[in-house]
Amino acid sequence: VQLQASGGGSVQAGGSLRLSCVTSGRTFRWYTMGWFRQAPGKEREFVGNTNWPDGSSDYADSVKGRFTISREYAKNTVYLQMNSLKPEDTGVYYCVADRDRAGRNTLHYAYWGQGTQVTVSS
Repeated sequence: VQLQASGGGSVQAGGSLRLSCVTSGRTFRWYTMGWFRQAPGKEREFVGNTNWPDGSSDYADSVKGRFTISREYAKNTVYLQMNSLKPEDTGVYYCVADRDRAGRNTLHYAYWGQGTQVTVSS
């Protein structure tokens, strides 16, 4: 599985961005998909995911109510809609995938995209 993330950029606090992650292969719908982020000097942290097979979602407390993950099966794409952005949301965002149900640990995900930079200014 190959993951290609895009959609990052610079935005002022309170603004919105939508990240996209296109996956290769025909088994997209059978994978848990998620997002992590890493700020400068900090460890990589879980943002959210949408699980296979039940479609349940989980979000970090820091983004709950502001970020939403969705899938577009026809395009093999998962999205991260980010609203009400804050400067602390700044970082490199990574799209991730795994064949099984996965949690909040980086070790749960076998596949990683290249990352896309998000910068939120105050």
